[in-house]
Amino acid sequence: MPRLIALYATPEDPEAFDEHYRDVHSPIIARYPNLRDVRLSKLVGVGGRESAHYLMAEMTFDTASDLDGALMSEAGAASAKDLRNFAGAGVSLFIAPDEADA
Repeated sequence: MPRLIALYATPEDPEAFDEHYRDVHSPIIARYPNLRDVRLSKLVGVGGRESAHYLMAEMTFDTASDLDGALMSEAGAASAKDLRNFAGAGVSLFIAPDEADA
């Protein structure tokens, strides 16, 4: 199953980031059509090192077409627009194709 992966850089104010992600961004993501699952992982560096990334969000879809449709949907546009409201430290987006396609 293909996944959209968002890696968020460590924010200046983690509490404000978490609040916005939980209260505003997550409800937008939940409106993605054909979204199967969302996994959130807070990231820490190996061996006690500081991590350049704070949060990884993985959104899973049944097909690549479902993922593409979600990105092109109203919710996809709203989530992209919302990034400027809380992800000022930066975010990198990736697509992990279905294992059968890799």
